[in-house]
Amino acid sequence: MARSSFTLVMIGIAGGMALLLGIVGIYGVISYAVSQRTRELGIRIALGAPQGSLKAMVVRQGMLLASIGVGVGLIAAAVLSRVLASLLFGISALDPLTYSAVAVVLLLAAGAASYLPAHRASNVNPLDALRAE
Repeated sequence: MARSSFTLVMIGIAGGMALLLGIVGIYGVISYAVSQRTRELGIRIALGAPQGSLKAMVVRQGMLLASIGVGVGLIAAAVLSRVLASLLFGISALDPLTYSAVAVVLLLAAGAASYLPAHRASNVNPLDALRAE
C-alpha cells in the first residue's frame, strides 16, 4: 500500500506542476498575442471605439481560444485517464470534480491573461500605439 501511496503522491505533484505550467503558458501566450495587437487597438481607439468594447472583444477572443483548448484537453485527459485507472483508489478515472476544477482554473487564468493586457492596451495613447512598431 505504501508503494501505491507514494506513486499517487508523485502523480499528484506532477499534476499540480502541469496545472501551474498550463496557467503560466496560457497567460504568456494570450498576453503576448494581445501585446502584438497594440497597434490595431490604437487604431480602433483613434477611430472612436469605446474602451469597454475593445476590452470585451479581446477577452472574448481569448476566452474562445482557451475554451477550445480546455475542451480538447478534457477530452484527451478522459481518454488517457484509462491508463491510470488501476492506480486510483476511492475515485473513478473520470472524476468530475477534478476535471471541472482544472477547467475553471485554466479559464480564469485565460480571462485574466486576456483582460490585463487589453486593459493596458486600451489605455494607451493612440499616437504612441501607432509609433510602437
